[in-house]
Amino acid sequence: MASAHFRFYAELNNFLAPSHRQRTFIHPCSRDATVKHMIEALGVPHTEVELICIDGEPADFAYRLQGGERVSVYPAFSTIDITPTLRLRPEPGTQGRFIADAHLGQLAKSLRMLGFDVLYRNDYSDAEVARIAAVEDRIVLTRDRDLLIRKEIVRGCYLHALDNEAQIAEVMLRFRLAPHVREFSRCLTCNGELHAVDKQAVAHRVPQHSRQFYEHFFQCAGCEQVYWEGSHVARMRLRIAQMLRFAVKGP
Repeated sequence: MASAHFRFYAELNNFLAPSHRQRTFIHPCSRDATVKHMIEALGVPHTEVELICIDGEPADFAYRLQGGERVSVYPAFSTIDITPTLRLRPEPGTQGRFIADAHLGQLAKSLRMLGFDVLYRNDYSDAEVARIAAVEDRIVLTRDRDLLIRKEIVRGCYLHALDNEAQIAEVMLRFRLAPHVREFSRCLTCNGELHAVDKQAVAHRVPQHSRQFYEHFFQCAGCEQVYWEGSHVARMRLRIAQMLRFAVKGP
């Protein structure tokens, strides 16, 4: 049995046993175990790790520990782009495609309001989330650490915050989403894309008052729900402005 020195930084300490937090500690490991295996054995999901240094040099998840190494593990950096150093996972195929677990319905709706592609159902099982994320190249949003340890999941985000506003800020800052916002471009109900539609084509599905006062209508390509810029849109725009402030500064 070999052993290595480990040091985890910033919020990664939240996943560790109290005796291991904010300090370097020695931990036994099977000789030739991968550093990914040891990181997750200590309680940290691989999705939360952005940089690994072995004896001061960048390493990937497949590095096999021989014993005696000093392993430094860092989370995602919101203000520094370290991807040229050593990429731990492949580039995402498309910016801002997510799947939220069954407990994050409000977060899913908020991100859809900003125009992001977020799958969500309140009856998703962990197995379904992992399968869909793998097949559709999506980032998993969750507060379930065990879900993120599933080997099928390549990219994920553990939400440390409980409050919806703080969760939005976490996701927006971590994935640098602010430049990609396209508000009111997705259905809040089913995640389908919205397209402009002729007023007459949907007139029979719109209340008389709205037909009289509004001219611009949109329809979801998925569930066919009809939207228009009613008085509630002004309130929604204020909420979007608040979310974007959090995305830059944090809550």
